[in-house]
Amino acid sequence: VQLVESGGGLVQPGGSLRLSCVASGFTFTFSDYTMNWFRQAPGKERELVAGISNVGATTTYVDSVKGRFTISADNAKNTVYLQMNSLKPEDTAVYYCNTVRAWRNYWGQGTQVTVSS
Repeated sequence: VQLVESGGGLVQPGGSLRLSCVASGFTFTFSDYTMNWFRQAPGKERELVAGISNVGATTTYVDSVKGRFTISADNAKNTVYLQMNSLKPEDTAVYYCNTVRAWRNYWGQGTQVTVSS
C-alpha cells in the first residue's frame, strides 16, 4: 500500500486549499476502507482531522474543523480529498493521509499547509 499526498501550500487566513491522497495497492471499489487525514503542528502530537469509510458511508471530523473542512472519496480515482475552507493560522501543520490494511498502519509522506498573512 502506498499513499501519496499533494495540494499543500501557503494560503492567507480565510483562504481555501484542497488536499489529495492517491492510494495504491488496494482498490476502493472492491474493498472496505477507512481513509483518514491527520495533521501534526510543530511541537504538537499528531491528531486525527477527518475520516471517511465506505462501510456505512460515514465521515468524522475533529470539532475544530467541523463546518470548514470536508472529506470525500472518488472510488474511480482511488483518491481521497480534504477540502479546507476558512483556513486559520492554527490549521498550519503537516497533513498526512492514513489507512489501515490487514491491521497495519500506512502513512503518506505528508504535505505542508501554512496559513499566514
